[in-house]
Amino acid sequence: QVQLVESGGGLVQPGGSLNLSCAASGFTFKTYYMIWVRQAPGKGPEWVSVINMGGTSTRYADSVKGRFTISRDNARNTLYLHMNSLKPEDTALYFCARKRGYGFGDQNYDYRGQGTQVTVSS
Repeated sequence: QVQLVESGGGLVQPGGSLNLSCAASGFTFKTYYMIWVRQAPGKGPEWVSVINMGGTSTRYADSVKGRFTISRDNARNTLYLHMNSLKPEDTALYFCARKRGYGFGDQNYDYRGQGTQVTVSS
């Protein structure tokens, strides 16, 4: 079955960096667009970033553009999110998801992981 397992979250000071990973299994990873989504306490899910199958094209939410970088290693079935210049408002549960369909016209997904907590605080 499809499994997505995130890791790399933690507590970091404002201005710091974190690298998230998502290990995928149970499907042909290289044939799917992949998404990072986050959910802050008391708020709904927020799309963060999406990457195409080959890792050659990406999109970012305005709130993270220029600070976060999404990438993937299809040989390792792993998705990454490198986060720089973190702000307190980046505090959230971050989870990876398998995009439903292709293209960047929507951010719908059909499977997601359990998430990894990122807390930005001094």
